[in-house]
Amino acid sequence: MLRLSLIIPTFNRSALLVQTLQSVAQQSAPAEDWECIVVNNNSTDDTVERFDKFCRENPDFNLRMVFEPNQGLSYARNCGIRESEGEYMAFIDDDEHISKEFIASYISFFDATPEAVAAGGPIVAEYPACAPRWMSCFTERPIANTLYLGDKVREFPAGKIPGGGNMALRRSAVRRYGVFDISLGRKGTKLIGGEESDLFERLQIAGARYFYVPNAVMHHIIIPEKLTDDYFERLSYNVGASQLLRAKFYHRVGRARMAEMGKWLATIVLSMWYFVTLQWAKAKYLIKMRYHISRGIWSK
Repeated sequence: MLRLSLIIPTFNRSALLVQTLQSVAQQSAPAEDWECIVVNNNSTDDTVERFDKFCRENPDFNLRMVFEPNQGLSYARNCGIRESEGEYMAFIDDDEHISKEFIASYISFFDATPEAVAAGGPIVAEYPACAPRWMSCFTERPIANTLYLGDKVREFPAGKIPGGGNMALRRSAVRRYGVFDISLGRKGTKLIGGEESDLFERLQIAGARYFYVPNAVMHHIIIPEKLTDDYFERLSYNVGASQLLRAKFYHRVGRARMAEMGKWLATIVLSMWYFVTLQWAKAKYLIKMRYHISRGIWSK
């Protein structure tokens, strides 16, 4: 059995996918130890042609593309799980590039930590254009899902989970705890999420352990389209809507809405501090984010 399968869902991002694959082809792990599976989720651009060209230019790597006709990130990830062969599985997205030690770090971690069911690594936001003035560490989270927990291996603290664009699982974990919920996750241009939170909540309920692996670094490329007002408002709304879907499943809608009210208090305090320090754009977008998340949580 291969040591690790790297699974990359893709949908109409051929140019970004090639950048991601370039970082995959630079991995320090021996090529015979891993495979990379690109899951084509109904792309209508030149994804297939660009992928085939990349494979011809990099014949020493075990790269292959599979097709998933059901639209959605959860469908695509589950397809990658079915089609892969690795003892361990790592998941990244098609708008990222990974460190040279990414695959080797996960293999060595799981080999050395038999009690670990899952893992995740640092996520660094990378802006081809400059980050906008309104960006703060709070408004960046739903866009880039940044994560840094230090430079040592450790268990994830309470309230923290691996980011969806940089997570890894033992194959035995999905056999025991299940795969990604297809009612959650991005579907084409629709921005519903929450599938990673759902999976890791199942692990928490079962008492399974998951760890932070500092050398498995992923850089998330934030394209300009993700920095528009329309995208930010839609994304924020769908963060709330995703929380509502999960709250309904676990019968805790009231608790979720009460927690959101508490977050409003923190938002008001932080916004006042931004106003006092003349960071008006950051205050405005922090309030805008909270407003649209609340709209999602109070939607039907």
